[in-house]
Amino acid sequence: MKETFKLVATAAAGLEAVVGKEVRALGFDCQVENGKVYFEGDLEAIAKTNLWLRAADRVKIIVGQFPARTFEELFQGVFALDWENYIPLGAKFPISKAKCVKSKLHNEPSVQAITKKAVVKKLQKYFHRPEGVPLQEVGSTVNIEVSILKDQATVMIDTTGSSLFKRGYRVQKGGAPIKENMAAAILALSNWFPDKPLVDPTCGSGTFCIEAALIGMNIAPGFNRSFAFEEWSWVDKEIIQKVRDEAEQEARYDAELDISGFDIDSRMIEIAKSNAEEAGLSDVITFKQMRLQDFRTDKVNGVIISNPPYGERLLDDKAVDILYNEMGQTFAPLKTWSKFILTSDEQFEKKYGQTADKKRKLYNGTLRVDLYQFYGERIKRHLI
Repeated sequence: MKETFKLVATAAAGLEAVVGKEVRALGFDCQVENGKVYFEGDLEAIAKTNLWLRAADRVKIIVGQFPARTFEELFQGVFALDWENYIPLGAKFPISKAKCVKSKLHNEPSVQAITKKAVVKKLQKYFHRPEGVPLQEVGSTVNIEVSILKDQATVMIDTTGSSLFKRGYRVQKGGAPIKENMAAAILALSNWFPDKPLVDPTCGSGTFCIEAALIGMNIAPGFNRSFAFEEWSWVDKEIIQKVRDEAEQEARYDAELDISGFDIDSRMIEIAKSNAEEAGLSDVITFKQMRLQDFRTDKVNGVIISNPPYGERLLDDKAVDILYNEMGQTFAPLKTWSKFILTSDEQFEKKYGQTADKKRKLYNGTLRVDLYQFYGERIKRHLI
């Protein structure tokens, strides 16, 4: 089986730079392109990136790339790849996804069928199995994906399993939760550091607060879940255990954090509390039922992060307008605090009553949203 792999970490549009930074921080050189971060590494790299990447969606192995303008080219291209280095005899290997964009081949089910046929033929040849006898698929699952963009095929294997945003702590969710990896990316884009107070005044099921606590304590986001590659028979389980043990050593459970979440809905606060408990963070985060406009504080240099319920998600337009206006009035006295507010409302600044210092376009699922950034006045902090 293979020692080193060409890898790609996928990300939501607008977040690839954050993922690129994370990959480099783990010690890997990478190239950042639209929604993708390319790098190379061994099995330990696959384990590390799955365990530690906070803002990515998935980590995939690139098995090969080749032009595919016809089904024959697709078949030969897939057949030529070294499948025997990834798929042991007896493993399941569904073609779980095919995506064709701006290409002559556009029938995705046919692309899946041809790819499957080519992989089967290659494995039959390599393992000296007769062509007429189907391969037994009873072992662990290796999910294969094909992407054809402008007649260029990329064939990949997913190492992650269910997407990386599924951290394993979300017991329940509210009406329109923000994905965990999106929340982590916004925290990375903000100017929050673990020694500053953090408040989410519309916390819902608590995602921002929980992700901030994981960052503040340097807890690997994947500590509470498993990944697809861990089931593969050829993967050395000791390497995975080593990476998990190292992550455990690096956690700072004694870090002192000041993280609070408020919500007007008491039911949401209960959900947030149970999610925090599942993540082992119930004594780190303060959740409280409170109206946004009742928020007051004497603390300085804090950060407010909010994903308020907006029209397309939960509230009617009138209620949203009132909420944004109240936000502007409530946050105005907090001169030293920075505010980061995520919404799809293009009139937000007008309703909030202040022009943002910076705006960043992101996608929450398929919904285009803007991250409005208001920076606080700097007060020098005295380091004791």
